[in-house]
Amino acid sequence: MKKILKMFENDRFAALSNIEVVNVSPGKATTQMEVSDIHLNSIGTVHGGALFTLADFTFALAANSHGTVTVAINANISYLKAVTKGVLTAEARELSSGGRIGSYTVDIFDKSHDLVCVFQGMAYRKRDKIIDLVNDEKLNTEK
Repeated sequence: MKKILKMFENDRFAALSNIEVVNVSPGKATTQMEVSDIHLNSIGTVHGGALFTLADFTFALAANSHGTVTVAINANISYLKAVTKGVLTAEARELSSGGRIGSYTVDIFDKSHDLVCVFQGMAYRKRDKIIDLVNDEKLNTEK
């Protein structure tokens, strides 16, 4: 898991969005994002794009947790509750993983553990191994 976390340290958009990794295990991931002004839309609720980013990043962690480079090929999200503040927690879990295709769902909860949105993603497993990417000089350069 250390190599996977090392690879995702280079996700600049997740860093910009202040997303923190809580846990990653095979087929699962949990992240958190504290809502700040940068996450709010013009009516003062968390922007759908911020929620999608949180879900997508968590999906990516879970999908790549097996050590093979995995990319999204389809994703959708349903927004269920508006949020204006607090810490959001995203929990990804693998629904199926046969061959090259994996299916995942990500639930995002608010501080009261109310469901804020549900994300579903389909992933494609490439042949590349994460350990090879992490050992690549491009990932080991200064930011």
